[in-house]
Amino acid sequence: MPYVNTLPVILFLAMAGLVVVLEARLLVRYLLRKLRRQSQPPVRRYHIIVHSLTALGLLCMLYAAFIEPYRLEITTVRLETDKLSGTSLRIVHISDLHCDPKPRLEPRLPELVNGLKPDVIVFTGDALNSADAHGLFVETLAAMEAPLGKFAVRGNWDYRFGVNLFEGTGFVELPLNAVRLEKDGEAFMVCGVDYHSGRVSQRAFNQLDEETWNVLLYHTPDLIEFLVGKPIDLVLSGHTHGGQIALPFYGALTTMSRHGKQYEAGLYDVGGIMLYVNRGIGMSGFGPRIRFFVPPEITVFDIAPAAKAETVIESRQN
Repeated sequence: MPYVNTLPVILFLAMAGLVVVLEARLLVRYLLRKLRRQSQPPVRRYHIIVHSLTALGLLCMLYAAFIEPYRLEITTVRLETDKLSGTSLRIVHISDLHCDPKPRLEPRLPELVNGLKPDVIVFTGDALNSADAHGLFVETLAAMEAPLGKFAVRGNWDYRFGVNLFEGTGFVELPLNAVRLEKDGEAFMVCGVDYHSGRVSQRAFNQLDEETWNVLLYHTPDLIEFLVGKPIDLVLSGHTHGGQIALPFYGALTTMSRHGKQYEAGLYDVGGIMLYVNRGIGMSGFGPRIRFFVPPEITVFDIAPAAKAETVIESRQN
C-alpha cells in the first residue's frame, strides 16, 4: 500500500488554485466592464503580480508537459568493493517506464542503453499505464542487450494488467530468488524480491553467498531498513519518480514511500548497504503526464575492485 504525505500536495494545489481564482476574477471584471462599455481601472501592482504568477504557472505547465519528460539524464555511479579483484562490472538500471500507447522516450532507449555497453541490465518495475502499451514495452526491452543477462522485478502497477509482462523481452523475472553470474572467473549475484513479497523475502536472501558482491532489486526503497545486516551490497529501487513534481530547495512534493522524503532519489548509504533510488523514465498513470525539476533517468553502475575506483556520481543529459 503506497504512503502519501498529502500536506505539501494540498498546500501546492491550494496556492495554484488561489492564483487561478484571482486571475479569473480579474478577467471576469475586465470582460464585464467591456460589455458595459465602462472605462477600465488603472493597472495596479496587484494586477501585475497576479498576471505574472499566472503566466509563470502556464510556462511551468508547458515545460513540465513538453520539455522535461524528454530531458533524459544518464547518471553514472562508480562504487568500489573488495569482493572483486581482477574484474569490474557495469550494470545499467532502468525503472518505472509507465508506457502509454503513444511512445515518448521508448524509441530512444535501446540505442542509449546498448551504447553504454552493460554487462547486466536491470528493470525495477512499473512497466505500463495501459494494457494497450504492452507491445511498446516488449519491443523496447527486447532490443536491449547485455551479455550476462537482463533481470526484472514487478512494481505496484504491474498487477493491474492481465498480461505475461516480460514474455518476449529477454528479461528474466526474479520474483523471490537470486541468480549467480560470473565475469572473468569472478562471481556476483543478482537477487529479486517481488513488490508484494516484502518482508517475507528471507527465502531470497538465504540464496545469497556472503563472499560475493550482491545486488538486490526491489521496486521501492521501503524495504531498505529491514535489509541492514543481510549479505547485500547494493539495492536498486525506483517507484518515487523523485517526486515527479519537485520544488527548488524543497524537492519532491510526495514520494509514495513509507519513508517520505528520506530516500526520494539518488544514492544513500544505509547501514553499510548502498541504496540507489532511480527517478524512473515515465510518468504515473494518475493525473497529467508531467515532470517538473525531476528529469527522467538511466543509471549506470561501474563496480570495480577497491584499489581501482572510488565512489563518484556523474550525470549527463541525452
